[in-house]
Amino acid sequence: MNNTLEEYKKAIKIKYETEKEGAYFDFLYSPSRGKLRDLCWLIFENNPSRDDLNIFKTLFGLDFDYAQKNKFKEQKDKFRPIETFFKGETDPSNIDAINLAAVLVDFQPRPFKKFVEKCRIIEPKEMEPAVGPIGEAELKNEIIEDEDFVDNKKKESKEPPKLEDLFLDFKDLFSKEKIQKVYPKKVITAAIGVVAAVSSVCLNFVQKKE
Repeated sequence: MNNTLEEYKKAIKIKYETEKEGAYFDFLYSPSRGKLRDLCWLIFENNPSRDDLNIFKTLFGLDFDYAQKNKFKEQKDKFRPIETFFKGETDPSNIDAINLAAVLVDFQPRPFKKFVEKCRIIEPKEMEPAVGPIGEAELKNEIIEDEDFVDNKKKESKEPPKLEDLFLDFKDLFSKEKIQKVYPKKVITAAIGVVAAVSSVCLNFVQKKE
């Protein structure tokens, strides 16, 4: 959780560096508590989302209400940790203040809860094997290498191969490391080829024995 919070703050700070040169330059380039307060009100005047309204209420302890503008002006000190965060002077731990900082620079996904959920979705996808021409080539090479492996085993020894050795070769062929390199849809193709090769060896073994 702590690592994810640090990533959240880092991403917001990067977005700030871009936004301070943009439409809200006057508020963000040299931020102060007063400027950030005024920017906050300006942003919330323009159809804020439900999540942003919840952020507002949690941090300030009041609902956003046009009629409460004077009361909101008294909340200037609430922007102090955001000001020093944008300036790189402090590393805030107040998630409510960090979420409001995300609102001020329009960072998405926000609030922090949604950022965490997004990270949980992305991480498993990054672990999936890439699909493409390279993967197909690797699969074909695996199958060719494995078939050559069986053929070489037959040529290496004049003695008929022992059945237990064949099963060990078969087991090694489909070891965890190799299976991880093969796409699920192609495993059956590889298996059929290997089974055919092993069956051929077994048939020769039986014929020689007779």
